[in-house]
Amino acid sequence: DTFLVVCKCGKRYILQRINHQIFKKPQEIMENICAVTSFIRKKAIADGGDDERCTLSVVKTRSGESFYRDSIGSFWRLYDFTEGTVAKERVSNLKEFCDCAFAFGNFQAQLAEFDASSLHEAINDFHNTPVRFANLLRAIEADPLGRVATVRPEIEFALAREEFTKALEVAHAEGRLPLRVTHNDTKLNNILMDAATRKGICIIDLDTVMPGLAANDYGDSIRFGANDCTEAEKDLTKVNFSLPLFECYTKGFLETAGGALTD
Repeated sequence: DTFLVVCKCGKRYILQRINHQIFKKPQEIMENICAVTSFIRKKAIADGGDDERCTLSVVKTRSGESFYRDSIGSFWRLYDFTEGTVAKERVSNLKEFCDCAFAFGNFQAQLAEFDASSLHEAINDFHNTPVRFANLLRAIEADPLGRVATVRPEIEFALAREEFTKALEVAHAEGRLPLRVTHNDTKLNNILMDAATRKGICIIDLDTVMPGLAANDYGDSIRFGANDCTEAEKDLTKVNFSLPLFECYTKGFLETAGGALTD
């Protein structure tokens, strides 16, 4: 639940109730968020940037906590409202997707020196594709709703790519892909853009920030944005893959994150 709180003095805040059904350990979520936002703010100050709008600002409770637990067990948090910004639900042109790439590439660059291993895992095995594949195999075998026969081509497509599903995890295990701070929900609507310039200035919705691989954040953006319809589109004939959108995002992401990435 998200609320805009407007004080009598005009000061505005964002009040949120954390979904503790999805995020089983809200305390750890807030530890992650505070650690990452503090690191980004210090880096912005060192680089002469805007430390007030470069990242979210958690408002502490009177006792100095980053969240408040109420009498029915709900967890609440408060952020300063980032004035002069807008957020969009979907990509409408190449420039917007390129700006999205710059913002998430910059997020990688800002946190390149952060010790990702110090973060809690917000959702276990969220981007562990071999685990997802194993779950798929179990679901196929159980066939609880009797639908396997109707999706056989899709199942065969997945089964034929089992080795590919291990690629990132194997590369990480062999030391070829380093552990990074990843956002894990790299969609356009998780970027606050300056209302005047429409440039991305702040990454929001940090609940899923945790240790991961940069390729996952990059890939999630491509999945979300390199097509001409929304995630909820029911007419599958409209779902496509746009090479121009893919190319512009890749270029923008590498321009900002490239210096922080390994070959």
